[in-house]
Amino acid sequence: MTVHLGLDTGGTYTDAVLVEPGRGVVAEAKALTTKHDLSIGLGEAIAAVLSGRQEDIDLVSLSTTLATNAIVEGQGSPICLLLLGYDPEGIERVGLRRALGADPIVFVSGGHTAIGDEQAPLDIEAVRAAVIEHSPRVAAFAVSGFFSVRNPAHEIAARDLVRTTSNLPVTCGHELSSRLDAPRRALTAALNARLVPQLTQLIRAVGTLLRERGIEAPLMVVKGDGSLMDAEAALTRPVETILSGPAASVVGAHYLSGRGDVFVADMGGTTTDIALSHDGQPILNADGASVGGWRTMVEAVAIHTFGLGGDSEVHFDGLSGLRVGPRRVMPLSLLAHQYPGTLEVLRQQAERPAEPHDGRFVLRYWPLETGRGGLTEAQVRLWELLANGPLPLAELMTGYAATGALNKLMERGLVIVADFTPSDASHVLGLQHSWSIEAARLGATLLVRRAPAGSVVAGVEPEELARQLREQVVRQSARALIATALEGDGPRAMDAADTLGRRLIDQAVGPDGTSGILGIGLRLGRPIVAIGAPVESYYPEVARRLATELIVPPHAAVSNAVGAVAGGVVQKVAALITSPTEGMFRAHLPTGILDFSDLEAAAALVVAEVRRLAQEAAERAGGADIVLRHERQDNIVRDLGSRDMFIETRIMAVATGRPRLAKV
Repeated sequence: MTVHLGLDTGGTYTDAVLVEPGRGVVAEAKALTTKHDLSIGLGEAIAAVLSGRQEDIDLVSLSTTLATNAIVEGQGSPICLLLLGYDPEGIERVGLRRALGADPIVFVSGGHTAIGDEQAPLDIEAVRAAVIEHSPRVAAFAVSGFFSVRNPAHEIAARDLVRTTSNLPVTCGHELSSRLDAPRRALTAALNARLVPQLTQLIRAVGTLLRERGIEAPLMVVKGDGSLMDAEAALTRPVETILSGPAASVVGAHYLSGRGDVFVADMGGTTTDIALSHDGQPILNADGASVGGWRTMVEAVAIHTFGLGGDSEVHFDGLSGLRVGPRRVMPLSLLAHQYPGTLEVLRQQAERPAEPHDGRFVLRYWPLETGRGGLTEAQVRLWELLANGPLPLAELMTGYAATGALNKLMERGLVIVADFTPSDASHVLGLQHSWSIEAARLGATLLVRRAPAGSVVAGVEPEELARQLREQVVRQSARALIATALEGDGPRAMDAADTLGRRLIDQAVGPDGTSGILGIGLRLGRPIVAIGAPVESYYPEVARRLATELIVPPHAAVSNAVGAVAGGVVQKVAALITSPTEGMFRAHLPTGILDFSDLEAAAALVVAEVRRLAQEAAERAGGADIVLRHERQDNIVRDLGSRDMFIETRIMAVATGRPRLAKV
């Protein structure tokens, strides 16, 4: 009997499942994700499900929310972005400078025109100088050339020089998308480069654990469209794992529930991801995944990601109450569970007069990938102070420099704050019992003391604070579903000025939405399939208020890991044919440009080339029994005077297959 091992590494939990083809889930386990050393949590989850069946495993597949969470929280490894032939003002449209923060952006002469000709020679010496200057302080490079999808020659030359000069990972824009929009392509390349070190650590950790347990099965990774690719291929294109976890959750939700036309709501520690499925298939966003406010060029499941999870940060929203997210913090109940000494600190803080930072701790969260050379002196001091475990925030906030150092370490994802969260509220209310209930209650007490004077939570008991926080999570979850439904029904979404619409929705999703002078009710037109560890605490009430059916399928808490082994391999390669001058047809291929005097001759070569490239890509992605198909779209203006006018021809090859299995 063969069996598939599915893994999912999320912000809080790492899940593992064993799935027997034709039988379903036969074992499942959860372990805490250990960001400082991912192999610890992975090893615990894998060991819990194996039960001596390692010799039966013929496929291992991994989904992860690490890429999604890093983008939502504005984190990532430091990179250098090389822009070839770009106008500096053009990148502001997509917020590229804001996305990279303090990471260097270097403008280099070069790039191409819309028909693939050089607009200027590539300044290769400027590329070399940039690599030499920045490589000691970055973890990866990204390269994006103007109109590189029409001619990738400059990107390829810069990429090769980066590899030979620095030995660091490098991402090229034309490798990630064949569509126009240079600034968005540059953003996608930059995000990809920032994610390489994190995904590398994860895949290496999984590979080591599998070898130690004698598991020789292929290792696959879930892409953002729900399909699979070989782990080695994923290391070069980690941005394609944006929404990997949410995509796996949609696939897993259909596998576990058997329901087709539904909302899939996946609530984790950091985010809530909502998608619509049709006939059991996730709806794709061909225009590119949007995560954390950034619009990428990665084709992925049309997921709506909200910074709302069990471990979301709690804010005071003026005098009106509480607001949750989008940043993740560590629950105090979990902190005390892992570091028992922090419980005594919380007790002491609760007994003394209130201080501004009570109930908050700081601890290391992610290992250094560039060494201490990438940190300022103040950041190094803070990093060293945290070497032996978490410290109260009050002990670290000794001045402006310390505050700035902490903020920078948090932006890079190297440290995390522990504070009161919805998960703690669930412990206070008796809905969750996994970690320290005393720490959760003390955290609630300390959070109430930090509330502004006159706030509705000022002076309340821990249970009342927890109830108000649970109510806020229910409301924000309902709003997220409504926002997804509105976008699914049409292009218009409420803008910030639509205050009446927001008030009506707030009234409708409140606990007594249909009562009062103006009774308002909303009904979702599809059932909700809710998955993820926290959903039992919130979604029964969410579904009641939205007057729809709720399905929480068996194994809902590990749906992502199930979805990781339920997908197949899909690879697409596209190319374009243009006519720069009358009688000339130019094929713009991922490998370069070729000119022809006959359209059909150009099309025949392009079809053969993209099918070959798609076949090779599917094989590299770990596919077997590969099936090829291609599509051709001619854009020709007919009957223009005495002749037709050729605009362009687009050709796409699609290779599909099942994941390659080990012989067991």
